[in-house]
Amino acid sequence: MTSMIRRATTADHASIRVVVAAAFGSDAEADLVERIRVSPEYEPSMDLVAERDDLGVVGHVMISRALLRSADSSERSIVMLSPLAVAPAAQGAGVGGELVRVATAIADRHGEPLLVLEGNPAYYHRFGFVAAADHGITLPLPEWAPTAAAQVMLLSSFDPTDATVRGMVSYPSAFDGLD
Repeated sequence: MTSMIRRATTADHASIRVVVAAAFGSDAEADLVERIRVSPEYEPSMDLVAERDDLGVVGHVMISRALLRSADSSERSIVMLSPLAVAPAAQGAGVGGELVRVATAIADRHGEPLLVLEGNPAYYHRFGFVAAADHGITLPLPEWAPTAAAQVMLLSSFDPTDATVRGMVSYPSAFDGLD
């Protein structure tokens, strides 16, 4: 069954919370979504839901801002995808993939040079994500996460000669306390 991907609205917030909590089996990620939504790093145009006629909102993804600190301590704003959630009843039907493809296309149209995330490389590789370390980017992963979880997608405006697109990602305060 096909999903319609659209920008999230205020009316979707309660449904998004239910989907995210169910997908992760915890309220921590749903709380994170709410903290991002009220932060300066929130990008409303990159907050998306997947909706199915038979089930309503079945998926959610958001892209928000983070900082990339280069070796010379300069900082630039970048975007990151987090979190991606699909309701258990809709998992395995391609909803997550649809959300990722639409979200990354929006980031690309906005002229972003790259998009980072923490996630399963076996899943995200099919969308064009690669090891962040291979491009000189480090993400502050939790101790339990393998280094391969730090990933990046290079978008069409990426310039490999630009030193400001390498360095250490600094998550915004909305991520504080999330392990």
